[in-house]
Amino acid sequence: MLRVAVIGLGDISKIHIPVIQESPHAKLVAVCDIDKTLESAVPGPEFYTDYEEMLQKEDLDCVHVCLPHHLHYPATKACVEKGVHVFQEKPLARNAEEGMSLVDLEEQYKDVKICVSFQNRLNETFVRLKELVESGDYGKVIGIKGLVTWFRPKSYYDVKPWRGTMRQSGGGVMINQAIHTLDLMQIIGGKIDTIRGSVDNLFDYGYEVEDTATANIQFENGATGLFFATVTNATNSSVEFQVILEKGKLTIKDSILTKTNEEGKKERVIEDEKLPGSKFYYGASHSKLIKHFYSCIENDSQDYIHVKDAQVSMEMISAIRRSSEIKQTIPMEVYK
Repeated sequence: MLRVAVIGLGDISKIHIPVIQESPHAKLVAVCDIDKTLESAVPGPEFYTDYEEMLQKEDLDCVHVCLPHHLHYPATKACVEKGVHVFQEKPLARNAEEGMSLVDLEEQYKDVKICVSFQNRLNETFVRLKELVESGDYGKVIGIKGLVTWFRPKSYYDVKPWRGTMRQSGGGVMINQAIHTLDLMQIIGGKIDTIRGSVDNLFDYGYEVEDTATANIQFENGATGLFFATVTNATNSSVEFQVILEKGKLTIKDSILTKTNEEGKKERVIEDEKLPGSKFYYGASHSKLIKHFYSCIENDSQDYIHVKDAQVSMEMISAIRRSSEIKQTIPMEVYK
């Protein structure tokens, strides 16, 4: 049985911890957070306020890193250097440069596994969409559309100020809310040739990070991508992910995949599993990915989401931001 710990007892840990506790292959032996008042929040495991002390005292197989973005790299590095496998929440890092430090870390410690939580790759709708695209039955991909239109009040940043600073968060809507959509776009589209992006703030909250971003993405295979993300909508609307092909289109919306043929006939294909009692946009695939990663540890498999896989989304965000700054199209090889 794997001896598991969690660093960071914020919102996302509430998704991780029940999965660990319910797993027949894992035991939650320790948790860590600088807030001592959270000691009673997770009864049972040993509580620490210093993850370095926890790593020194506990014999651990895997650590879940559920920290603010600026702490992802140092915490993951500390675990890996102790020979402890890591399940790290997204984003990989604050920017592409810091992401490359994690790529180097993964390369240096080949025997230690780092899985990055891009759990939406395992959503039933996306798995089936990818299968349909790869079947070739609908021809080649012409375009990809990824839309994220959510809402975040000023209090979202006020209650956790790190979310509003570039130094600690690395950005706003792109890195925090829409990074999963960027990740799925590059999986379907393949290697990226160029990106032309625009980053802005539509709300006058006074924070550094962007609340709205758009991008035109040109893939090397000739497909185009339209990305739009904002947290200035009236509410948290469903993410929309659409793939336009030569002989139809595939659309994920409201957690349902539909396919539309050349004649315009629309057909429901599959719906995502839902996670009761939690935010709808978390989905139910955290559990799948965590369980799969535990299996990879036990069986010494490499079939998980590696740091190098997650780095692509960091490069996309950096390219969109840089393109917006200089108001020019950015070739992606600059960030490879």
